[in-house]
Amino acid sequence: MAPPLAGVVRLAAASRVLVLALSLLTRLLFRPYDTSASLHPPCLSPSAPSSSSSAPSTNLSAAISSLAVWDGVHFARPAECGYEYEQSYAFLPLLPASIALLARSLFAPLVPVLGYRAVLVLSGHVLNNVAFVAAAAYFYRLSVLILKDRKAAYRASVLFCFNPASVFYSSLYSESLYALFSLGGLFYLFSGANTVAVIMLAISGSARSNGALNAGYFCFQALLRAYDAAVNKKRPLLVVQTLVAAALRSIFIFLPFFAFQAYGYLNICVHGSSEELRPWCKAKVPLLYGFIQSHYWGVGFLRYFQVKQLPNFLLASPTLSLALYAIIHYTKILHQLFQTTSIQRHITIAVEERSIESYKKSDYMTVSSELSAGPTNKAYGNSNVKQRKSVAMETVSATFHDAMSANQNIKEKQHEGSILLLPFILHLTFMTFTAFFVMHVQVSTRFLSAGPPIYWAAAHIFASPNCTSKRWGYLICVYFIAYILLGSLLFSNFYPFT
Repeated sequence: MAPPLAGVVRLAAASRVLVLALSLLTRLLFRPYDTSASLHPPCLSPSAPSSSSSAPSTNLSAAISSLAVWDGVHFARPAECGYEYEQSYAFLPLLPASIALLARSLFAPLVPVLGYRAVLVLSGHVLNNVAFVAAAAYFYRLSVLILKDRKAAYRASVLFCFNPASVFYSSLYSESLYALFSLGGLFYLFSGANTVAVIMLAISGSARSNGALNAGYFCFQALLRAYDAAVNKKRPLLVVQTLVAAALRSIFIFLPFFAFQAYGYLNICVHGSSEELRPWCKAKVPLLYGFIQSHYWGVGFLRYFQVKQLPNFLLASPTLSLALYAIIHYTKILHQLFQTTSIQRHITIAVEERSIESYKKSDYMTVSSELSAGPTNKAYGNSNVKQRKSVAMETVSATFHDAMSANQNIKEKQHEGSILLLPFILHLTFMTFTAFFVMHVQVSTRFLSAGPPIYWAAAHIFASPNCTSKRWGYLICVYFIAYILLGSLLFSNFYPFT
């Protein structure tokens, strides 16, 4: 029997093959509603790569180029021509930059055959499908860390592999890259690898704007460690160091998004060709992204609450309902845990457990480096590691094991319960509120699709033995399958879908 992680990777790869096959099949069987994706106006800048490269107008290149639909067109254009228009700055640079890099390196031999734009679209599809498989692996590893239950983590990972927004993870959209770097960053954060976590979470902010919210997880970890340092260790200097480090890491996570806003300000407001400054350029805080969302797409609080948008609310209702269930379910679990055991004890468990994870990771790296140094240092390296391990584990894990033994009855009754769930629930609550009251509500299906608690809660429903839960589990399966089929049919043919 394959290990769970290998099984998740295989399922993720199989799900991408299935979605791609369905999308291509529907393109062959049905005529696209809108064929404007095949239009290929020249770049405004003569120095753009496509301006100087030959672009053969073959049926194959046209077919590949037409795979960029809806927002995929807006991601492909900056990759091909740079950011030409004000509204194009709504599409953050990670995906365009990544596919441009692939098209000019790995897939460069295909440019004379297919043309630069077709190679960009092909690069995007390959990149996103590979990124999704890696994201699924991180999803499973993160779920094991938080839920402390491999079976529940595996069930949730299977649901993630076949999530209702699957078609977006296999298209020219930023969902796959965002999921990869956000889930990967959170896994390393809760594993104790802060440096890797900061880098990955910062990169997620250059894929989607909501990636900047991941800084909240560092703030949560800092509050736990600061409380532990102040109450348990009585070390005020450590409290200050912890909070300052968290602030710096949070700023670093926000940096890519705001750097891109500064880039847009320089191009449009400072070096722009327009004689009159755009309205947002005159604002005290000239935030381009917010202006674009409001001006071009009508995004704003309650602005989407119109009778004509009722079908879109219905389209988003399954995802919103599942997110609401996850919020209520885990809020009840946390409330029960805090009633049974003090919050201080849960904080101690979380901090000491993370210290052990961090120690194991550093110990593994030390063993690897010492073994690679050569056979002469092997005996010394092993003895040194053993000495450090015996001393460190006595001091680091004593409090942890005491706390765990006191909390053992709770763990046996509820594997899902941990204070580490709290930032995930707060994050999902904010995202759900934003999706329902501020955004175009139909986007909720893909906007919330990278939120782990949705799949954790659904996995909990599947594991429940009562008949009501089985019926809800059946409805969830129907919902996931129906949206995969509908997405492959509607989205791929330029019909409206979430």
